[in-house]
Amino acid sequence: MPEIGIYEAMSTLRAVRRLRPDPIPDDVLRRVLEAATWAPTGGNRQPWRIIAVKDSAKKERLGVLYREIWEAYSKPYAAGLAKLPDDVREKQERMIRAGDYLARNFEQSPVICIFCFAPEGMAITDAQLERPSVVGGGSVYPSVENLLLACRAEGLGCTLTTLLCEHEPAVKELLNIPDGWGTAAAIPIGYPLLRGHGPISRRPIEELAFTDSWGEPLG
Repeated sequence: MPEIGIYEAMSTLRAVRRLRPDPIPDDVLRRVLEAATWAPTGGNRQPWRIIAVKDSAKKERLGVLYREIWEAYSKPYAAGLAKLPDDVREKQERMIRAGDYLARNFEQSPVICIFCFAPEGMAITDAQLERPSVVGGGSVYPSVENLLLACRAEGLGCTLTTLLCEHEPAVKELLNIPDGWGTAAAIPIGYPLLRGHGPISRRPIEELAFTDSWGEPLG
């Protein structure tokens, strides 16, 4: 496969939810998993692990759990479509259709990567603030992003999902995840059924980045 530049990879890393069931070669899977290990973590402690689920029975169980949550999660979005402008509604409808497909076929993904984390290995410096704590994720989600970018480079479709975290006790029992560990993401990966990756839609940089203080335009 030809090399892909890092900027091209980042700017074309779509959420690919329609995947073929074709197996992923072991060497390709190992490369994307190894890429996750290169991500930075607080104190280089790497308080995360990946379970690459390939067993059909386990994937089927994960699919049942995922569908249950997706059906509840997607209903409010579907119910509000009629109130949206036409261009926004069309995008939302496409996203929901892709999400529905993934939910119906979750267990058909060749590999489902479950990211686990150990809170005791994290420097959670915002734990005492009066808002939801997010700093601990900085020692997990860079590894997730590395895996996603590696999938992009290998021509694999992938998408970051977190819905299965709502069923964490069941997932931990299914995969023998030990006490003291939680789940942070489930990444279904496989070769794209349709176009796969391509140009992404994001807000312009002027809305997201400032100079010196909030709201000050970039210099």
